[in-house]
Amino acid sequence: MSRLSGKVVVITGAASGMGEAHARLFVKEGAKLVLTDINEEKGQEVAEELGENALFVKHNVANKDDWEVVVNKAENKFGPITGLVNNAGIVGPLKPLEELTDEEFYNVIGVNQYSVFKGMQSIVKSMKKTKGGSIVNISSTSGLVGTANDISYSATKFAVTGMTKTAALEFADYNIRVNSVHPGVISTNIQLFDSVIKATPLGRIAEPEEVSNLVLYLISDESTFSTGSEFVVDGGFTAQ
Repeated sequence: MSRLSGKVVVITGAASGMGEAHARLFVKEGAKLVLTDINEEKGQEVAEELGENALFVKHNVANKDDWEVVVNKAENKFGPITGLVNNAGIVGPLKPLEELTDEEFYNVIGVNQYSVFKGMQSIVKSMKKTKGGSIVNISSTSGLVGTANDISYSATKFAVTGMTKTAALEFADYNIRVNSVHPGVISTNIQLFDSVIKATPLGRIAEPEEVSNLVLYLISDESTFSTGSEFVVDGGFTAQ
């Protein structure tokens, strides 16, 4: 039996990168999937390739009205939502905090932090109808350790860690689990840092599928006693 049979899952930022990798694996494992992304052309292309069990919805994750549209379309197509992967994210400008503008800072907060809050708030009502569900918030190793010259990104990823724990406590009575995943350097990253790769004990970067396998586990019923926790995929980087 497929590991996600009967699951209806929303994945944000699913048109490329890690989100696309999650989507491809989830459909293979039997999920009914709603892919969302700001990139309509690429997102639609991926959904069509995945077939009848995939629906694409154009979605600005920092827009609260767009979240309502996503939930309505998901329920109309597949029924109540059982899984959410808050995957969409951006990297802010790499510069000292003294040089960062308010606009640059708040832009990263909107996509990386506000969207996680709004996503959980919007979708939990649908999950309650199924008497259970799983939310996976994609954070980063930058949500566990500081990163110089990247304060906006680091701030949002630490926030995701904290919001995950709070939501896990609030949703536990409804059998809705909430966990965060903390990837290290992934081959889809916008920018790769040689110094980080050299500092990774396994001596390489990760492939998106190595993160997807963990996210699959957390969305599936194999992880029914895991909630409020950080799951790290970083090749040992934060173990040092």
